[in-house]
Amino acid sequence: MKSLARLTAAAAGIVLLVAGCGSTESTTSTPSTAETVTLQVFAAASLQEPFEELGDQFASEHEGVSVQFNVAGSSTLVEQIRQGAPADVFASADTATMDKLVASGLQGADPVAFAANTLMIAVPAGNPAAVTALESLTEADLNLVVCAPEVPCGAATETVEEVAGLEFAPVSEEQSVTDVLNKVTSGEADAGLVYATDVQKAGDAVEGIAFPESARAVNTYPITTVKDAENAALGQEFVDLVTGETGQQLLAGYGFARP
Repeated sequence: MKSLARLTAAAAGIVLLVAGCGSTESTTSTPSTAETVTLQVFAAASLQEPFEELGDQFASEHEGVSVQFNVAGSSTLVEQIRQGAPADVFASADTATMDKLVASGLQGADPVAFAANTLMIAVPAGNPAAVTALESLTEADLNLVVCAPEVPCGAATETVEEVAGLEFAPVSEEQSVTDVLNKVTSGEADAGLVYATDVQKAGDAVEGIAFPESARAVNTYPITTVKDAENAALGQEFVDLVTGETGQQLLAGYGFARP
């Protein structure tokens, strides 16, 4: 009888052990909350603030979607996409840089122009170097900072330089217009050539000086989805938001002109 009792108890233990294992397996296999889709937007540095605002709006209207921005010089972004960086949307600060993406066959749709921007001279608050016009930027003792030629703002700088018949001697050539602006606001530069939107963004930290030659170097901003993007449909929705009336009004508030 004792042997029978022991066998019965052992069998019950095995049943409990199996039941416990089954319970554990069921718990670990329970699915967690739904995965979040991340829309990857590559955008020119001058677009950071308005695009982040549009990204927040887009995410609020698309449950389970977040928007992540890679913000840099347009030429840098194109090269990253060429090398396989996962981008769903690309917004360039000029058509020439977008043309490089198209030439590589990496556009997901025909690029659409959505904004325009114009160069201004930015000087630190108080204008310590007494810059008055484009000609002032050629003075030998002036610390001038511009964008590198391969960057859209740098290409525009070369255009106004040629139109005005001047020759600049910058102490630094930066890879994005944001870097130029930072050197001016920090006092590292006496002047820099940036976009009108950057002067507006900097507020009291800088003073902006307009010059007539800038009208010959207006940059048009195009946007498109990227070929074989992981989130192509969502990317097109973001493009539609940027190019639609909501996006256009928001961009205007940041100083961008319509294309």
